[in-house]
Order: sequence, then C-alpha cells, then structure tokens
Amino acid sequence: MLSIEDLRGRELSARALRETLPRAELDVEAALDVVRPICEDVRHRGAAALLELGERLDGVRPPSLRVPVEVLALAAEQLDPDVRRALEVAIERARLVHRAQRRQDVTVQVVPGGTVTERWVPVERVGLYVPGGLAVYPSSVVMNVVPAQEAGVGSLAVASPPQREGIGRFAGLPHPTILAACHLLGVQEVYAVGGAQAVAMFAYGAAADEALDTEAVEPAALVTGPGNVYVASAKRLLQGVIGIDAEAGPTEIAVLADDSADPEHVAADLISQAEHDPLAGSVLVTDSAELARQVVAAVERRVPDTKHAERVRTALTGSQSGIVLVDDLDTGLRVVDAYAAEHLEIQTRDAAAVAARVRNAGAVFVGSYAPVSLGDYAAGSNHVLPTGGSAAYASGLSVQSFLRGIHVVDYSQDALREVAHHVVALAQSEDLPGHSQAITARFGDEVPEPGPAGEPA
Repeated sequence: MLSIEDLRGRELSARALRETLPRAELDVEAALDVVRPICEDVRHRGAAALLELGERLDGVRPPSLRVPVEVLALAAEQLDPDVRRALEVAIERARLVHRAQRRQDVTVQVVPGGTVTERWVPVERVGLYVPGGLAVYPSSVVMNVVPAQEAGVGSLAVASPPQREGIGRFAGLPHPTILAACHLLGVQEVYAVGGAQAVAMFAYGAAADEALDTEAVEPAALVTGPGNVYVASAKRLLQGVIGIDAEAGPTEIAVLADDSADPEHVAADLISQAEHDPLAGSVLVTDSAELARQVVAAVERRVPDTKHAERVRTALTGSQSGIVLVDDLDTGLRVVDAYAAEHLEIQTRDAAAVAARVRNAGAVFVGSYAPVSLGDYAAGSNHVLPTGGSAAYASGLSVQSFLRGIHVVDYSQDALREVAHHVVALAQSEDLPGHSQAITARFGDEVPEPGPAGEPA
C-alpha cells in the first residue's frame, strides 16, 4: 500500500531531495478561474450572492447569513458532555501556551535624546475560517480563536460552511459542534458561509440588505484558517485586499524513525493523518528496512478496519505518501529538513536530541507518546501549520500572527543634530536631495556639526 523510495547509497542535493520526496500536488493557480467570478459576485452583490452561493455550492441556502446568538448557546447546551469537557480542556491548554507568546513593547535608547520603540499592536478585525467538508473541525475554532484573543484582537468573526444535514434550529447552519465551540470561546459573530465566498466576504464585507433581512458584515484586515484548494486560491487572489496567514495545502505527516520505533505506533499515526483527506500525505523516513516492512504490514492490516478506509487507502497509495529508506539518521534528518513537514514525529532513540537538530517543520512531536493527534487537540500547541514544504520559511498560527510591529521614532533636536551629517551624506549618495533638505531645514538650511548627543549607545 505504501510505496518505498530507497535513497540508501545515493548522494542527493537539497534540490534533488525536493524533487524526489513524496508531495501532494495542489493547483491553486488553476482554481483561480473558478474562484475569481465567485469573489467578484460577493464584492458586487454582497449578501444576495453569499446566500445563493451557499445554495449552489454547499447544497443548502442558509436561513440567515449570521448565526443567531441564541442558536450558538443552544448548540453548547446540547453538546455531548464529554465533547464539551474535551473542548474546554483544549481551550485551557491552548490559552496557557499562547498567553506566553505575548510580545512586550521594547524601547531602545540609540543616543541620549534618541529612542526607537517597537510597539506590538493587534490587528483590529480578523475573519477566521473553519472548514466543514469531509470532516467537522471544532478544534480549528479553538486554534484560530485563542491566539487571536490572546493577541488582543478586538473584533473576531468566524465563518464555516452551512450543513445540508442540519436539523431543527441548526438546519442550513454550520455544524452545531462548531457553533458550540464558538460559544465556549465567547465568539458571537458567526456566519454560515464556506469556501472562497467566505474569504471574499471577509475581504469586502457586505452591506445590510433589508429585503433579505441580513445585517451588514464589516470587512476584516486579516483572514486565517485552513481550507480546500478554493479557499487557498481565494486567499491568493485577494491577498492585498486582505491579509492572509497562508495558502494551506493538503495536510501531511512525516515520521523519522529508527529500529527502536514501534511499528504499530508508526502505522497508526500514518493512518490518522491519511483519514483527513484523499490528498493527505503520510511519509515514513527510516534507516531500518525491517521497520519499514513491519509498518507496511501493520498499515495493510489496520486500514480495512478504519471508518474511512477508502479515503485512507487513497491517501496512502497516492504519490504524496510512502516510505523513504536512508543510510542513517543523519541522512534522515537531511531528508526531513528538505521535506519540511507540517507535522514531524521523531520516534528514535534519544528522540529529544534528534528533535533538537530539526530545522524545518511546522511542529515537532518528540517520542512515542507525542503523536500528532495530541497536537491536533490538546497538547496546547497550534495545529494551523505550514504545508507543502512552506515550513522551511513559514511558521504556524500564533499570537504573533495577529500582531503588527510598529517602530516609534522619538529624537530630540540635539540627537538629530548629532547624526544629521550622516543622514545628509547618505541622502546625497542616493541622489535624493529632498531627503537632505528635510534635515537641513531644521537647522537654518545648513548641515549642522555634531551636537552633544554623543555616540550611539
């Protein structure tokens, strides 16, 4: 079921590794042709377009764009007690981790009378997208909302696709477990809007429409959260109109393991990621041919008994999944760094030391008792992570994602005088005389001699 790529005895450059390793293909560019008219429709027709697109693309016309607050409360009231407590634990742990990520303003005295302060200011309004296609993800509500709240974002709105299967008060609205999670987090602005049209709604907003009995939707400054190829494509199209976190691709796991790993644990973890999506990537990198054989046998035995066996089988037999054999763990580290997995498990001897050497990964899970599933729900870490190799340069969602650093420059007359001749010299070297004059105008159109401000601290 899992293909095997044998790299033993081969010298591969980073470029060759990227071309050799399994990876899901996501044609975001091709989806633009589908997404562009959807976004334009939302831009020009607002609520009417959003309701019609829900009916056409999600198979149900929402009874209202905005979910009534009393329905959010009802969803929490009717939530299974075990699920409610699990969500509460996930929220508590996520808050604990993300609260520690808060940034402090820092003031540096460059010279006497001259300071530069970096202020950390939260984005004013954020749109948070929660997918609802093949699976329901109340955990994604937690992972998006908690860091935004801990960053101090004042206005949060959640969008999630309307469900055809909803009954009673939940008919045509997002899944009630998602609504319950919003209520538990104190989020009251929730919309029954999915896909590319949700990104467009956050980018452009929507005017109130009395005929449709819809309230105004204010545009947001930033949209975050994973989604399918159409959500990713809409983010690419509208970036600049609205800020984005990332163009999320199919989810992926890489496991770096040696012969000390339990093949049943590895097989279970590869399967767990594969059940997300037929395009999900599950990759084992190991220096043990025997472990590889045992993992293949365990996977083939376990898959038929899984609930989503067809989906899992499609993912594991796809070109994005497989086993990579390497000569040793050092080579294995080179391979997983080249792969830059969204989730990377280290199941080796002295796993903590091996994990400390990893350079490229969205999140690293150390040892046999830190599976990715733990991070998906209740480790306290964030599960909105970079995919498709972007972990080589990007980070997962965090408090920092919702903050902007603003430099505040405060110089006295003496501090400016001390450095004026340097500013003028650099301005003249760049042939920008106006820049020079903006300095000399403050000193009688002369280049002042250095004042008493002193040398930089």
